[in-house]
Amino acid sequence: MPPRFPAVYEQGVDEVNILSRGCYADRMNPASAAETAPPSPGPAAAKAAPDDAAQGVPNRGRRAARLSGDERQRAILVAAERLLGEKDFADVTIDDLARGAGISRPTFYFYFASKQAVLLTLLDQVAHEAEKRTADVFSDLSAAPSAAWRKAIEAFAGTFAAHRGVSVAAAAARSSEPELAAEWATLTNRWIDAAAAAIGAERDRGASPAGPEPRLLASALNLLNERVITAALTGLHPMGPALPAATLPGVVEDTVETLLHIWLTSIYGAVPADP
Repeated sequence: MPPRFPAVYEQGVDEVNILSRGCYADRMNPASAAETAPPSPGPAAAKAAPDDAAQGVPNRGRRAARLSGDERQRAILVAAERLLGEKDFADVTIDDLARGAGISRPTFYFYFASKQAVLLTLLDQVAHEAEKRTADVFSDLSAAPSAAWRKAIEAFAGTFAAHRGVSVAAAAARSSEPELAAEWATLTNRWIDAAAAAIGAERDRGASPAGPEPRLLASALNLLNERVITAALTGLHPMGPALPAATLPGVVEDTVETLLHIWLTSIYGAVPADP
């Protein structure tokens, strides 16, 4: 029976980071008929076998289901997220990722060019998940501004907390990984643009007083979110130990409340009373 993977990987496999798309098997090495067909005896079947056999990966038997290219890719992503929950990104090796996915090291390179490409893909999927959760948060902004901003902040804090290992690894690796820094900047600018548009709309309808230029204010508030949420997920220390899982919901809730107060008072001058 093929392994099962978290739904996020089932939904977001093809919507991966543009910086790492070039190294996927479905683009460079599409699955062959021999790879997806049931194994059969004889020299032809042996010749068509994937490189895992040549690398000494144990034969799982004739009844074992063969992993497709997409399933191997998802297996790598699942293994990477699990490992990032256990150790720093700098300590994760290609061998760790290959072993965790049940493939050989050479097979890994059919799907990703490096471990940095894996992290880029995971970050893109986490961002995609957060953006899906915030897609309609501003539709009720004029009717219930406090609730709308709360939903926006909760969406990001909750998504990053659900993928804490990826979020912390991405934040820590930005200073040494230019591609990751560029991707993070692209994501941040999208969130800043959305917040700036909402601030401008609130000023246009007279709900928010004049103040700093909307995009500058949105930039400051989003950068504050980034730093405070990352600190909360790492126990208030960027390189500190992960918080116990049982305490995380309470920490996230407190973080959202604090950030919401800052956002509302910065945008409206006070906390607006929703009907």
